[in-house]
Amino acid sequence: MPLDLITNLLTSPQLYLLIFIVVTLKLSIIFVPQNEAWLVERFGKYRSTKEAGLNFIIPFIDSIGAKRSLKETAVDVPSQSAITKDNISLVVDGVLYFRVLEPYKATYGVDDYKFAVTQLAQTTMRSELGKMELDKTFEERDLLNANIVAAINTASDPWGVQVLRYEIKDIVPPSSVMEAMEAQMKAEREKRAQILESEGDRQSAINVAEGKKQAQVLAAEADKQEQILRAEGEAAAILAVADAQAQALRKIGEAADTEQGQKAIQLELATKAIEAKKAIAKESSVVLLSEDATNASSMVAQGLSIINSINKAQKNHS
Repeated sequence: MPLDLITNLLTSPQLYLLIFIVVTLKLSIIFVPQNEAWLVERFGKYRSTKEAGLNFIIPFIDSIGAKRSLKETAVDVPSQSAITKDNISLVVDGVLYFRVLEPYKATYGVDDYKFAVTQLAQTTMRSELGKMELDKTFEERDLLNANIVAAINTASDPWGVQVLRYEIKDIVPPSSVMEAMEAQMKAEREKRAQILESEGDRQSAINVAEGKKQAQVLAAEADKQEQILRAEGEAAAILAVADAQAQALRKIGEAADTEQGQKAIQLELATKAIEAKKAIAKESSVVLLSEDATNASSMVAQGLSIINSINKAQKNHS
């Protein structure tokens, strides 16, 4: 390219115009990233809020006053001292999670919204801890976190900031309180151990007593069963004896129904009559005999009469 042509181009007003147009277009186009909001000011005064995507402004007149992130932000709350309701000094720290809901308020409503929210979290935490006793701070940490979040959201509403949650990381009591708590925990563990041991002894005694009771019940059941079996055996024996006697009497009756059986009965009765007379002779020295004492039938009749008299006498005597 000839030198004269280059010189003409550099000195040409069209070139400067083209450069001015390119710079103006570049300054008038802005690309806002996702989850961000840019606040546009015109001559130092708030003009509008540009959201994510392609946006246009007037160069040299409009300017970006602030860039606010709409993402959730985590801020570490430094350790601080707080006094509980029962006058115990604690060292507490935590983590605060929040996000910007209204970029305009976060920019023009407070100078540094992160610093403001962090300080508000510290003061609110001290205030909430002052309403609780030491034991409750450990037992009801979730309730404490919820109360802190509610209090911060009420105060931070003019700043366009929403606190999502607050988490207490550590609660450190004084060394003397730690020693007392350890002693209390040790005593509580020993108490639980003694309770468990006594419960074990009690259960063991109950089991032993229950075993003895069951043993006695089983022994009584066994004795009852034994008595039942013995009674059933005796009843069976009595029935067997009675049955045998009935069979014997039946056979005797069948034998007595014959001529020879009649003679045997007479002989038996005569024998018993003689024995009865002997018994009477032992009791009395006088014995009366009938004239036909030599007759066997007469002697049997007398014998039966004597036996009946002796039986009546024995009954009257008893």
